[in-house]
Amino acid sequence: MPQFLDHSDADFEARFTALLNAKREDSPDVDAVVADIIADVRTRGDAAVIELTEKFDRIALTPDTMRISADEVAQATEEVSAEDRAALTLAADRIRAYHERQMPEDAQWTDDAGATLGWRWTPVSAAGLYVPGGLATYPSSVLMNAIPAKVAGVGRLAITVPTPDGAINPLVLLAAQLAGVDEIYRIGGAQAIAALAYGTDTIAPVDKITGPGNAFVAAAKRRVFGKVGIDMIAGPSEILVIADGDNDPDWIALDLLSQAEHDESAQSLLITTDPAFGRAVAEAVDTRLETLERRAIAGASWRDFGAIITVPDLDTAVALSDHIAPEHLELCVADPVALSEKITHAGAIFLGQWTPEAIGDYIGGPNHVLPTARSARFSSGLSVMDFVKRTTLAQMTPDALRAIGPGAERLAASESLEAHGLSVTARLRKLNG
Repeated sequence: MPQFLDHSDADFEARFTALLNAKREDSPDVDAVVADIIADVRTRGDAAVIELTEKFDRIALTPDTMRISADEVAQATEEVSAEDRAALTLAADRIRAYHERQMPEDAQWTDDAGATLGWRWTPVSAAGLYVPGGLATYPSSVLMNAIPAKVAGVGRLAITVPTPDGAINPLVLLAAQLAGVDEIYRIGGAQAIAALAYGTDTIAPVDKITGPGNAFVAAAKRRVFGKVGIDMIAGPSEILVIADGDNDPDWIALDLLSQAEHDESAQSLLITTDPAFGRAVAEAVDTRLETLERRAIAGASWRDFGAIITVPDLDTAVALSDHIAPEHLELCVADPVALSEKITHAGAIFLGQWTPEAIGDYIGGPNHVLPTARSARFSSGLSVMDFVKRTTLAQMTPDALRAIGPGAERLAASESLEAHGLSVTARLRKLNG
């Protein structure tokens, strides 16, 4: 059973704080191992990657077979059924259309001093996408990571996907094909991150790495940050549902389980103004867990980290939600739009009982790579903006330099940076004869 919390209880604050602070992911001491792997790949390149791949994925590679060939991609994607192909294509089209609207615009103007100022946006040259491997991989994540990169104009997009025992998911390869991925490598783990960041004889380095992974992948991304950009260090999945009593308990139960089934460390929370409805949802979860294919995983998540919280009103629910800053937030209330306008911190908001979070995972359009572990307080989900960078522009005319140059001279002097000031002074002296 999950925890039941009532906002009116004297110990609510203590229990709510403990719920948010519960350790939800294994933290093996992987950093030293990852540091050694990265150093090995930097030193030995392909040889280290091949050796580690054989050790962890039980597949023997050569530099020539690290990359999945175009023929292999074509052969594998032919195995995809027409129905699966149509669904994946629909998802790709919707994700692309959504992200095309995110493209920022260049700007340039002349200010009152006569200076021309502005900015322009340019894509990173190369990006690497990490895809968890084996038959349990997620083609939807390929679309969510690769399509924004291609929309942004990234010139080269490389994917690394481990293939334990040689298993390749055809849907992952089809998703890569639909997204316009340029290169696919059958490697994974920290060694794949190191190869993408530093390059090997076979794999050229990239400028940014995105995509989910296990603790070793997360530690590797943290270590290579600075050499390359990364999207985020993601933790276990999470969902918060705010619901009134005018909902189907079974629907809400399924929404909670949709995240619980990801991982034993995932967290599913329900905030409701109706205690009886909360109990009905808990009963519906128990019923569904009896038949759910991933019931062992979902059951452990719900038991250890799930909670049903009763509040007196929706304003209290909003305050708690902003403190949680959930990755996914469902608003199953009479006026979800109005309630959403009060929310400040959430990775993604799903409005109304007809908008289950699962739609966002696959086919809604917005990105499903979202901030976890309360990081929605200061960060956003993956977008086109992760694959472009802004360059500022400035051009002074002689009159503009006359107008603002003396201010620069004063500020340089105040910071005791003589050459800074003199570089302006020399030009002003020329202008002033």
